[in-house]
Amino acid sequence: MDGPRPQELLDALAVPALLIGRDHRIVAVNAGATEVFGRGLVGRHFVLALRQPALVEAIERTHGDGQPRDARFLARKDRTDLTFGAHVAAAGRWMLVSFEDRSAAEEADQMRRDFVANVSHELKTPLTAILGFIETLRGPARADAAARERFLTVMEREAQRMNRLVTDLLSLSRVEANERMRPTEEVDIALIVASCVTTLSGSATSRGVALVYDRPAAPVLLKGDGDQLRQVVGNLIENAVKYGGTRVEIRLTERLSVPELHRAGVVLDVIDNGPGIDERHLSRLTERFYRVDGHRSREVGGTGLGLAIVKHIVSRHRGRLLVASRRGAGTVFTALLPREP
Repeated sequence: MDGPRPQELLDALAVPALLIGRDHRIVAVNAGATEVFGRGLVGRHFVLALRQPALVEAIERTHGDGQPRDARFLARKDRTDLTFGAHVAAAGRWMLVSFEDRSAAEEADQMRRDFVANVSHELKTPLTAILGFIETLRGPARADAAARERFLTVMEREAQRMNRLVTDLLSLSRVEANERMRPTEEVDIALIVASCVTTLSGSATSRGVALVYDRPAAPVLLKGDGDQLRQVVGNLIENAVKYGGTRVEIRLTERLSVPELHRAGVVLDVIDNGPGIDERHLSRLTERFYRVDGHRSREVGGTGLGLAIVKHIVSRHRGRLLVASRRGAGTVFTALLPREP
C-alpha cells in the first residue's frame, strides 16, 4: 500500500510548513505556508524563496549533518509584523521546515519589558528626589528650618505620587485579573455619578471648574461592579477637571439601541470645554503611561494609568470607551455600557 504523498503530509499539519528536496528546491507547501510566503514557491531554490540568513543557514547546516535546528523568521501580513519560530528537520529524502507563530508571545514579552521600564522610570524620579533631599537635610540644611520645611513638603508630594502610582498599579492588576468575569450585581449608575460629582466638587471648585450634572429622576439600573464603575466615573471626571477648561458637563442617557453595542445601553458622556487634544494622540490615550503632556500630567498628580484602568473596566462590562476631541474645541469621553433586555 502506497504511503501518503508529501503534499498530503504537509496538509495534515496545523502549522505553516514546506518540504525541501535534495536539490535544495521546494517540493511542497501547505496552505498555511502559502498565506505567509505567497504562491509560486514550489520549484524555487529555498535560498531565493526564504531569503533570511538565519533560516537559510539553519537549513544548510541541517542538510549537511541531518541534525534538527531552530531559527527565527520575520514576516509581514496585512501591514502587521509577524514573528515565527522555524524548525528545520530531516524527513527521509526531504527537509521539513515548519513555522510556529510566536507574534503574540513576542508582543506580550515586549509589553512586559516596556511596562517594567515605565514603572521603573516613574518610581526612580521621585525616589531620586527624596534621597537627594534626605542627603541635604542631613548635611547643609540640617540647621536651616525654612529649607527643612520646604524640602519636607516636596518629599511628601513625591511620596504621595509614588503611593498613587502603586495604588493604580494594584488597581490595574485587579481589573485585568477579573476582566473575563462579567459582573452580575445590579447597580444604579445615576447614583454612582451623583456620588462622584459630590466627591470631586471641592477639587473642581478650587480649580475654578464648574461641574454640571442633571441627574435622572429615576434610577438607571444595569449589571455592573459598583466599585469599578465608580472608578470609571471618578477617573473621567477627575481628568476633565485637571486637564479641561472651566466647565465639565456629565450626561447620562438611556437608549433602547446603542449601535456600537448592538443592544440597549447607557451612555455616559463627560464633556469639557478645555483646549482639546490633537487627533494623533487619541488612539493612544488608553495606553499605559501614555501622556499627551507628560510634564503637566506629573504636576497635577497623574500616573498615566487612569485611562488604561477605565478601558479595562469598561471592557469587563462588555462596553466601549470612545473619545472625541480636537484642538480648541474641548474633549468628550463616552462610556457605553450595555443593559439587559
